[in-house]
Amino acid sequence: MQQLNRPARRAVLVLHLAVSVSWLGLTLGLLTLGITGYTTGSPEMATVAYRAMKIFGDWLVLPLAFASLVSGLVLSLGTAWGLARHRWVVVKFWLTLITVLLSVFSLRPSINRLAAEAAAGTPVADISLVVAPSVATATYLFITTISVLKPWGPTARGSRLRQALTAEARAGRARRNGIEGAGVR
Repeated sequence: MQQLNRPARRAVLVLHLAVSVSWLGLTLGLLTLGITGYTTGSPEMATVAYRAMKIFGDWLVLPLAFASLVSGLVLSLGTAWGLARHRWVVVKFWLTLITVLLSVFSLRPSINRLAAEAAAGTPVADISLVVAPSVATATYLFITTISVLKPWGPTARGSRLRQALTAEARAGRARRNGIEGAGVR
């Protein structure tokens, strides 16, 4: 993919940050509602909590999850960070992909099941709607941390690309300075 120009990169970065922070906030909201539904002694309160979770699940979970994944891919492929040049980017990509898939195939079906039971007048306390948002929140905080700290260095591919670019830059400087064959191994 061609490198994004500065205004495009900034726009995609703002979008990525906005949807990622929204996804984290949504997960905290789902965690709060899940705890409420699980710990309340009131069937009416559990019904309200699970039905509210369904609204968030139906309208926000998937759009935010996919927007975060896609904007992250555009950023990684359209900037010098690359998708497979740095270990932290690879880890962030796989964790995001896994959480998107878990949102689609586990979280939303669980929310829908509990909301249906609540609508039928038989809300059942389910710890899975406390555990899933807890794990998701911890994952998103970890992803945020590695995005800021950028640990672990380059991948093997990233190291090879960096060495090739360094050798190419040395050769270019040598040509400009009139030195033949310098910097090329």
